[in-house]
Amino acid sequence: MHIFFFFFFSLFLCFVLISSQTLDDDKKALLTFLSHFNSSLLRWNQSSPVCHLWTGVSCNANRDRIVSVRLPAVGFNGLIPPFTISRLSSLKFLSLRNNHFTGDFPSDFINLKNLTHLYLQHNYLSGPLLPVILSELKNLKVLDLSNNGFNGSIPASLSGLTSLRVLNLANNSFSGEIPDLDLPKLSQVNLSNNKLVGTIPKSLQRFQRSAFSGNKVSNNTTQRQRQHKIPFGLSQIAFLLILAAVCVLGFSGFSYTMITCCLRKKCFGKARIPGKLRKRDSSSSPGNWTARDDNTEEGGKIIFFGGRNHSFDLDDLLSSSAEVLGKGAFSTTYKVTMEDMSTVVVKRLKEVVVGRREFEQQMEIIGMIRHEFVAELKAYYYSKDDKLAVYSYYSQGSLFQMLHGNRGKYHRVPLDWDARLRIATGAARGLATIHEGNNGKLSHGNIKSSNIFLDSQCYGCIGDLGLTTIMRSLPQTTCLTSGYHAPEITDTRRSTQFSDVYSFGVVLLELLTGKSPVSPAELAPTTRQGENMDLASWIKNVVAKEWTGEVFDMEILSQSGGFEEEMVEMLQIGLACVALKQQDRPHIAQVVKLIEDIRSVDAE
Repeated sequence: MHIFFFFFFSLFLCFVLISSQTLDDDKKALLTFLSHFNSSLLRWNQSSPVCHLWTGVSCNANRDRIVSVRLPAVGFNGLIPPFTISRLSSLKFLSLRNNHFTGDFPSDFINLKNLTHLYLQHNYLSGPLLPVILSELKNLKVLDLSNNGFNGSIPASLSGLTSLRVLNLANNSFSGEIPDLDLPKLSQVNLSNNKLVGTIPKSLQRFQRSAFSGNKVSNNTTQRQRQHKIPFGLSQIAFLLILAAVCVLGFSGFSYTMITCCLRKKCFGKARIPGKLRKRDSSSSPGNWTARDDNTEEGGKIIFFGGRNHSFDLDDLLSSSAEVLGKGAFSTTYKVTMEDMSTVVVKRLKEVVVGRREFEQQMEIIGMIRHEFVAELKAYYYSKDDKLAVYSYYSQGSLFQMLHGNRGKYHRVPLDWDARLRIATGAARGLATIHEGNNGKLSHGNIKSSNIFLDSQCYGCIGDLGLTTIMRSLPQTTCLTSGYHAPEITDTRRSTQFSDVYSFGVVLLELLTGKSPVSPAELAPTTRQGENMDLASWIKNVVAKEWTGEVFDMEILSQSGGFEEEMVEMLQIGLACVALKQQDRPHIAQVVKLIEDIRSVDAE
């Protein structure tokens, strides 16, 4: 009696503590959790912002609560510290798999009312599952407790988890009969390799027999079907002869199909998509990555930065849905959505012949750059057939999309001047940080509006960093983007910091005019017939005729606020950046200072 009283009193106390919790309280709870272990892989400390820099931690859109904790294979051992993680009352996703946790299923998890995904597989947890705890986790969609030492019966209270879609209890020591789980949304179940007995309940008979293998269970429906008479009153011998004939014909047809397909592939050169990760051919609808286990010298493994980035791992990447965002001269870009709905961008480099050492050295240089206005390189992968780079994903999209998407449509939301100023400020700061990399020798080589992304505060962030320098196997012409590159650069693999400044100047001019540097037709009203003029040349021509007001985007001019002076200052900065001679262009640090002097666009 005293034990149960203490148990429920502890739960009540925990409920009181989390009832008015804040982000700072969440932060303290995780620091308390970490204090029980000696892990140098996590970059958690009191002074760093939890929503930005804490490995494996994600926050909600308002950044005022922690909603996801993903810490697989960190090396934790011992008990899961009580009243630590359970204080994260807004937590939706929790992954502690592939560690060395011991003890019972944490009873204080009953407080995680918002939890939708729980992954505790591949640990050393044991003991029975208390029905009262599981019955309270009503929002669970995925429950994976496989490969532990849990015993006792499978709680019938699981039927109360009406949102459950995936249930994996395989490779434990559960005993007794399988309860009748009436879960309408359940699409995957695995109860294999336990000590279960009896019959498979009717509610689970729709799943494959392998989901129950390794147990002493039977399916009465299957047995009754086996006892039915052979159809149409045929004798057993006649039925077997007919069945054998069908099998022979089927095998012949299959063999013919396979031979035909092989000949087609040989004749028409349709090859498989090579590499560790593959995407289904359809680019119009979401698909799934599939894995090819390759531990040979030609294969490799994903390398994470910061020791190892535990916000996702290889298993997460392989099992996630992916859609094509775009295809360039040397890469295809995928949006990969994880099972917890977090998203990354995966760039697959194609037709690129580069040595492993050179590729890894370049990736390591890029991976060392950590700045709020530079898209983070989270991981990379190298094999003979595949080179992958995994970056942060920005849901707001690119500057190119914001400037030119739905241009002229009535439902378009114009990009106002304040937003454009923040974009320029953030992107300039990001590029300045890049130029400080590799002892001040690093350049980007592919600055354009489609490689500048918008964060949640509408600041510009530089993406697609570091890939142009390893594209030595491609023709020079495929590496150039018309309108953005400095006149002295005929090959972006030989880009410099001065050429980056030129490209950034073009982006500033694009921000001001709303015109795309890759669409000369937009400049037609002020150019002579037949004249092909890039954006920088067109603006210089207009300004020389003292028609400066003609260059600005009408979407800005139509706003009230009197920003013309600020726009003229930005125009002067952009024109300085696109000077024809390298020595006449300012350093990016000067550009940052000039833009910040236009107006204090933030409080810092």
